[in-house]
Amino acid sequence: MLNREQIEAIIPHRKPMLLIDAITDISAGEYARGEVTLTGEEFFFQGHFPGNPVMPGVMIVEAMAQTGAVSILMLDEYRGKTGYFAKIDDVRFREKVLPHDKLVLEVKITKRKGPIGVGEGVAYVDGRMVANATLTFAVG
Repeated sequence: MLNREQIEAIIPHRKPMLLIDAITDISAGEYARGEVTLTGEEFFFQGHFPGNPVMPGVMIVEAMAQTGAVSILMLDEYRGKTGYFAKIDDVRFREKVLPHDKLVLEVKITKRKGPIGVGEGVAYVDGRMVANATLTFAVG
């Protein structure tokens, strides 16, 4: 298990854009499972939407990507580098993510050739799939 401080030692994201609190399962370069417990105080809830706060879908996808990035950037060849989006495909948002939800993120790296790769990401709340996406990344 990795805590926020350990995650920050691997990926360059920082508050307010670091969207994962912990990594609960990991295999370097292959898989990661992360989580974030939303307090309702996150910056994106303030304007999305006043009186009806919902986590923006792009933030869910970003949280998936950060989870996968921890796995990739743990590999010796990529330590200290940054993972970037190259493409996002087949995104589906199935349920709203709300303040006080615990968002669980799973990313399986399905393809990797040099610094380019693909991950399959899934997000859950209370065991229900709330979103999924295919994420293509480039490490640079």
